[in-house]
Amino acid sequence: MTLNRSTGVPVSRQIYQAIREAILSGQLGSGVRLPSSRALAAELGVSRTTTLYAYERRRDEGYLEGRAGAGTTVALLRVPRTPSVAPDTAGARPRLSAQGTRLAGIRWWTRGAETAEARPRAFPVGQPALDAFPTDLWTRLLVRRSRRSSHALLSYQSPAGYRPLREAIAGYVGLARGVRCTPDQVIVVSGAQAALSLTARLLLDQGDDAWVEDPGYYGARGAIVSAGATPVPVPVDREGLDVDAGRRRAPGARLVYVTPSHQFPLGVVMSLPRRLALLEHARDAGTYIVEDDYDSEYRHVGDPLPSLQGLDSAGRVIYVGSFSKVLFPALRIGFVVVPEHLVDAFVSGHRFAAVHAPVLEQATLADFIAEGHFARHVRRMRALYAHRAATLAGAVHAELDGVLSVAPPAAGLHLIGWLPPETDDAAAAVRASRHGVEVQPVSAHALEPYERPGLLLGYAATPEAEIVAGVRRLAASLSARPVSATPRRARPPAPARPRTR
Repeated sequence: MTLNRSTGVPVSRQIYQAIREAILSGQLGSGVRLPSSRALAAELGVSRTTTLYAYERRRDEGYLEGRAGAGTTVALLRVPRTPSVAPDTAGARPRLSAQGTRLAGIRWWTRGAETAEARPRAFPVGQPALDAFPTDLWTRLLVRRSRRSSHALLSYQSPAGYRPLREAIAGYVGLARGVRCTPDQVIVVSGAQAALSLTARLLLDQGDDAWVEDPGYYGARGAIVSAGATPVPVPVDREGLDVDAGRRRAPGARLVYVTPSHQFPLGVVMSLPRRLALLEHARDAGTYIVEDDYDSEYRHVGDPLPSLQGLDSAGRVIYVGSFSKVLFPALRIGFVVVPEHLVDAFVSGHRFAAVHAPVLEQATLADFIAEGHFARHVRRMRALYAHRAATLAGAVHAELDGVLSVAPPAAGLHLIGWLPPETDDAAAAVRASRHGVEVQPVSAHALEPYERPGLLLGYAATPEAEIVAGVRRLAASLSARPVSATPRRARPPAPARPRTR
């Protein structure tokens, strides 16, 4: 707030006009607490009587509220939103580059809640159990690391990332996932999406083809399009990516994106013959394979499966991992393990893309792993997620028998509920959202029409009581009215059902 004493307008009037404009423009939202009249007077260099007059007038008009002990706050008002663009340009389309137009046109399913304070809804996909994360422990490690931070830690770091964290990651993926690498091959980035984007920019040229699983992760398609390349959909069956179909569709593709340990979203595991066939194709065609190992820690039946990278003897596999689903998404730390001959290129590319991820968080994560907290957390979450998956499957069988067909997943953070044939799963997801349930349609993850309608239901982030209540709300949404022109109540044939993630 600035005052102009040369205009002749009384200072008290300038103050209350400024308050009114700030409220009507949305700069001051409902419930925001204003400075005390004494503090505002001192800041503006006016008498307290002047600021008291301005506050009292706006209280009389209903803009402000004053309560004993709570100070002066903005009243709860429904203020009309001001257009963010001038009237003469309100209907104009944004001017984007050709590549920007392609990127903006990629389909992706919007999450339900956008604010951190929003009440969690059943059943968000890809979200870990934040209610079970050891927040107090993490805070202690973060504070300890902050207090011990040297000048070296506060300065710029290697674009490859904090060395102790790279050493910890190399040791972990080697033991847990069978990845063969040294710390020099590990590059720390700001999440798996950053790893995919960096890889696509370094390895793809304008117009190149890249295989993507279909249905599959839309983030991979976005990274490929961002590099100016073309994502080529390759179907997924019970054995994972159909390598023969990929050869027929784009034999000269420069890149292949796969989730072999737990295909997203269908959950199938790539068979050993398919893995060997893909590695052979990559070696013979000079293609690189991007292995996205997004949630391999959480296998509910048996031990975690070895990585595809561990079978690679030709240096064709680029391994991508992230801590978003193991710890918490806001951490924004992921990593990419590259063949030795690509290390210099990736380090240089990351230098000009992001310099490095936040170092304090990297150092804290290194401590979290080195002191054994990470391994203990994964063990606890594996048991918790298996229980929540069974709870969800049981609730669906009890409440939605004949409407939604599910099986307890062997791994991952979500399962798929298969709908009757010819159901519009996107419409079903929208209706579920209106009933307070967040699900994703299988069709939203497919480039080509997918034959089986289904809904992705995440269970990791949803407590057991909310799982049961969420299933009941989902049942209400699916029974409210038909979601297809010719709804059928028969279960999808069991042999065609893929294992879910």
